[in-house]
Amino acid sequence: MNKHSNQHMTTDEFRKQGKKVIDWIADYYDQIEQYPVLSQVKPGEIRSNLPQSAPIKGRDYGDILSDMDKMMPGITHWQSPNFHGFFPCATSGPAILGDLISTGLSINGMNWATSPSCTEVETHVLDWLVDMMDLPNKFKSTSTGGGVLQDTASSSSLVALIAAREKASNGQTNKNGGNQQLTAYTSSQAHSSIEKAVKIAGIGNDSLRLIKVDDSFAMNPKHLRESIETDISNGLTPAFVCATVGTTSSTALDPIEDIGKICQEFNIWLHVDAALAGPAALCPEFRFIHDGLEYADSYTFNPHKWMLTSFDCSVFYVANRKVLIDSLSILPEYLKNKDTDSEMVINYRDWGIPLGRRFRALKLWHVINYYGVEGLQKYIRYHISNTQELKSWIEENDRFEIVAPVPINLICFRHKNGDEFNENLLNTLNDSGKLYLTHTKLNNQFVLRFSVGQSNTTLDHLKKSWNYILDTVYEMEKD
Repeated sequence: MNKHSNQHMTTDEFRKQGKKVIDWIADYYDQIEQYPVLSQVKPGEIRSNLPQSAPIKGRDYGDILSDMDKMMPGITHWQSPNFHGFFPCATSGPAILGDLISTGLSINGMNWATSPSCTEVETHVLDWLVDMMDLPNKFKSTSTGGGVLQDTASSSSLVALIAAREKASNGQTNKNGGNQQLTAYTSSQAHSSIEKAVKIAGIGNDSLRLIKVDDSFAMNPKHLRESIETDISNGLTPAFVCATVGTTSSTALDPIEDIGKICQEFNIWLHVDAALAGPAALCPEFRFIHDGLEYADSYTFNPHKWMLTSFDCSVFYVANRKVLIDSLSILPEYLKNKDTDSEMVINYRDWGIPLGRRFRALKLWHVINYYGVEGLQKYIRYHISNTQELKSWIEENDRFEIVAPVPINLICFRHKNGDEFNENLLNTLNDSGKLYLTHTKLNNQFVLRFSVGQSNTTLDHLKKSWNYILDTVYEMEKD
């Protein structure tokens, strides 16, 4: 793109069409509640409405933008205030604009030298977050540790596992392959990314131990210890434990301190996954979720879930950056420069799987600066307060039961009529387009999950959704 071009979009045309795109996005948010929350199309329906072949000649951009009319029926509206499935994927105006600038700059921040601002803003904003959330100082870049942005918590957990693998094998796995008989541990309620990570990292699914949980669905430290001792007695090497702060099914809080003491005793890498729940620690009254975090070797949470930052953006901290870098660093000649060996700079290419890196920190910078710490705290407190209000409405209705603790912003509940009724209820609600819930299984029962945290969800939205659930139940009970 330049001012005068015979082929590319000129800067004048970019300004003209860019304003239309911004207007389109703004109009979308103004009208978002008019769309069914869950896409109602059938498989293949969107493709059937698209041209069979690519255009031979380029099209007018206005016509290209109008193609969104064909695609919108296939969009599930994660930003709808009535989206209560999975976990929030909350974004905001400042995040969208920050991401737009990042895309416009289109830099590759693999090395410090390839764009110093990309590296230094990332380091700086992640040090801010240590202070904002009162995380252990060992995660700051001023110590031996530091932070880096990954795409998702799945990637964060994978690189943590790779670092743990190399620490436990003294670097031999990278050198000789995965024959070190290492074992990994996480709760039966942990995210599926841990199971995927042990496959990718060569630990092997048979070497993953799923630890039992207690009545609150949090990891049982006694069973963790028993599993570790059994593996050691069988000649295996425990290498990695993942504790979860806010499990996907129920937001259970694993007891990090008890788990951490066990890991310290047996010299095992402790990774803490707080993908959703982490931002709650912006508020001092919710920092109990991180009790024991000083034992962690690594920690991750996702601003793209519950901190108003567009997907994708996962914060990953490590207490000993050297172990991580030694596990992932490869330095071909074409990546060398005068700063390569300098201890004055960070080259984030060595902190994750891909070589190339987007300027992800820019949207996080925009969000923190726009809302400030107080604005982000207000946002978190509002959603937790509203969740507790919704919980009280459910508790007051004798048709329903809440089946798990509600520490932050997720309610797991079910109708007392059994699994088939609850599954039919979920499908009926989602097919209506008025709201979107997802489910899980707890104690082998079909359970509805009501997640709160989208950017524009108000108490009024929750009240309307709850009333619609009651109306739907009434109609189903009549049948």
